[in-house]
Amino acid sequence: MPASPPSSRLSLPQVTLCAISSVNMAATLQALAISMEKADFAKCLLLTDVDIGPAPFGVEVVRIAKMTSSAAYSQFLLAHLADYITTSHCLVVQWDGHVINADGWQPHYLDFDYIGASWPQFTDGHNVGNGGFSLRSQRLLRLCQSPRFVPAHPEDLTICRKNRPWLESQGMRFAPDFIADCFSAERAGDVHSTFGYHGVWHMPRVLGHNKFWQIYCGLDDRGTVRHDWSHIVRRMMEGPSGYKRALRIMIDQLRDGFRKGKRS
Repeated sequence: MPASPPSSRLSLPQVTLCAISSVNMAATLQALAISMEKADFAKCLLLTDVDIGPAPFGVEVVRIAKMTSSAAYSQFLLAHLADYITTSHCLVVQWDGHVINADGWQPHYLDFDYIGASWPQFTDGHNVGNGGFSLRSQRLLRLCQSPRFVPAHPEDLTICRKNRPWLESQGMRFAPDFIADCFSAERAGDVHSTFGYHGVWHMPRVLGHNKFWQIYCGLDDRGTVRHDWSHIVRRMMEGPSGYKRALRIMIDQLRDGFRKGKRS
């Protein structure tokens, strides 16, 4: 009997796929599912306080305390994520980013302790990178728990700028920007060629306008798109029912801002 041909599917046995969230659970599960369609990971962890019922195939749900703010997310990731990772690296994703192109993976990514899309607004050499789709080594996560590490919010700027000199003095390697922008697109990079991406404004082009609209309508916290709503509006106007959908997004943001104003 002839031997079966070797699988061409991307295998990442050294990498744990993980997401940490208390909101937008359907979209978070979608991001994990799409990533798992592209590659085989050692495991997939969803750290959440939300009862999602039976875990989707391949997803290990770990219950944690509810995170009530983005600052609480940063605090959890810096102080506790290391306790859940047993592989050499983890791939952190959020609901608005996932693996796009398995062929974009390069084995040398695992030579680094941190890779995330570059920040073009910084020009001092400490411009890598975005945490919403990022590869991190277990040893870096452990150093984030050190008393010598200075925690702050947001966690990616804290790791990659505030604490980067100290982390590098401990042997941590941050990818250079030209490698980071092959790994992931956010404010820089090209979603048509990168391994993955982060940024809700990319989703209409990556997933298609109708699929993105389905995800957007299912969000339980649309305030998470507030910072980038104008970019999303421009993207949506390129697709079907563009003006109607763009108007809906603008109204949602006005309503959300009004509600927050009343509570303050």
